[in-house]
This record gives sequence, C-alpha cells and structure tokens, in this order.
Amino acid sequence: MPVVVVTDSSACIAPEVAQRYGIRVVPLHVLVDGSDVREGVDEMPQPPPQGATITTSGASPGELTEAYSRALDESAGDGVLAVHISRQLSGTWEAGRQAAGGFGGNVRIVDSQSTAMGLGYPALAAARVAKAGGDLRSVYERAVDVANRGRLLIMVDRLDHLRRGGRIGTAAALLGTALAMKPVLHMVDGKLVLREKTRTATKALAKIVESAAEYAGHGPAAVAVHHLQAPERAEEVAEALRERIPSISEMVVSEIGAVIGTHVGPGAIGVLVCPGGAAAENMTAEPAGPGDSVHPRPEN
Repeated sequence: MPVVVVTDSSACIAPEVAQRYGIRVVPLHVLVDGSDVREGVDEMPQPPPQGATITTSGASPGELTEAYSRALDESAGDGVLAVHISRQLSGTWEAGRQAAGGFGGNVRIVDSQSTAMGLGYPALAAARVAKAGGDLRSVYERAVDVANRGRLLIMVDRLDHLRRGGRIGTAAALLGTALAMKPVLHMVDGKLVLREKTRTATKALAKIVESAAEYAGHGPAAVAVHHLQAPERAEEVAEALRERIPSISEMVVSEIGAVIGTHVGPGAIGVLVCPGGAAAENMTAEPAGPGDSVHPRPEN
C-alpha cells in the first residue's frame, strides 16, 4: 500500500483533492468563548457572537496519535508522512513530534515553516509521490523540497488580529495601525514578519504580485491565492498573477479557513508561489536531515 500523507486543516486543501490523493486532514481548533469548533468538521458561527473571545488551538498529541495510527494501518505498514503548519505559528508540529515517537520510525514529520498552501502544496506533492509508488524517504524528501521553495506573502487590512494572537510584534502592529498603512507580511524561518508598509491596498497587492512574479521566474510554478471575505479582490489578484506568470502549472484560489482567518482578519489576501511546481516528477531532493524539519532557506 502507498505511504499515507497526513496534514492539518490550515493547509487549505480542498476536500475532494484530499480524497483523490488519500491525504488525511486533522482539524485544528477555534475556541469561541471557550466552545471548541473543529475546523472543517464543526460549523463556525457566522457571524461570531458580538464581543465573543475567539482564540485558536493546534491539534493535540492524542488527536495526532489517533490520526497517525489510522493512517499507518491504511498504509499496511509502508509508513506515514505528516506535514504540518509552522511550529512558530502553532503547537501542532510539536504535538506531532511527540505522537510520532510512539511509532518506531514509521511516522516522519515535516515542519512546512508555512501555512495555507505553503503547507498544502508540500503535502500534495508528497501524496503525489506516494501515489506513484514512492517510499517513505522519497515522500519525505519531496515534501521538504517543495516546502523549501514556497514563498508566502500576505496583505492584511489591519494588524490588530495578528497582534492579539501574538503572531506579530506589538510595536510593529501599533505602528502600522497608527499610520493607517496596508501591511505586507511574509514568512521568514516559519514566522510571519512585516515586510513593508504601503499606503493603500492597491499598492500592497501590486507589490505582492510583483514579488511573486519575480520569484516564480520563467519555469513552471504552483501558485495559490487565499482570501478572507474578499473573493472579488482575490480573483483580481489571481488574474494579475496569470498575466505575470504565464508558466503557472497549477493554481488554487480559495478562502482562508477559520483558524488562519482568526489571526489575519477580514479582507486579507495571501499569495503563495512555488517555483518548479508541486508535481510528482523530479523527485530528487537533498537527503533528509536528522531533525525531520525543512532545511533553512534564505529570505526572499
């Protein structure tokens, strides 16, 4: 049986795609006034109650142990590759590391150092290699390779949500809010970092499109556009990317899930670009390191 890939619900992989490739998705949690809502499983109250306290929580070691155990059974012992949201954004990777320790090396863990399709494309690429008959090592290496190549940029309307959730420093958040800027953020070593401040959303999105096109280069590239309650804005960005990156090998346009959405707030737009794409071919990668994490990668 093929290696089974497990990821978490922040990956933004469409249910039908997960089913097609046999990817098992473990829900993360949104806590609304202490009431637990499992992302992708339970219905999120819309709109949330006025004045409600909303926080997020990763998957627990127990939840992941159960998910890995089922996946290992499905693989008939061939192994499980778990690809999770950046450990800098969630405790899920650490919980996965603890859970994997009980499976004698049959479960390997990758820290994507990202989220949304920055996590989704590595999981999807790994599942494609598994479906093609790759062993656990080759599946692992493909996930690492794709995670290393991905770049995620995000524009948020305000930094308040990220500040409250501890995902960005208070000083940077207050400065951006006070100056009424439209901040552009990117992932650096698994952390969301303020990249630059622009005066308008139009300028911020133009910067993101320009940076994504430069990084994509001239070869094939997997691209994703994410949004929260801004579908028209997302489609405009997607169309601009199609014009600037004619060699797009696949594109995903989707709404951000409740967990990420809690931190970025309405109006947010994210763009993920992965030069070289996320197909199953060209499965070579550097040998896996001992820490079961992605190799360090330079800032873009």
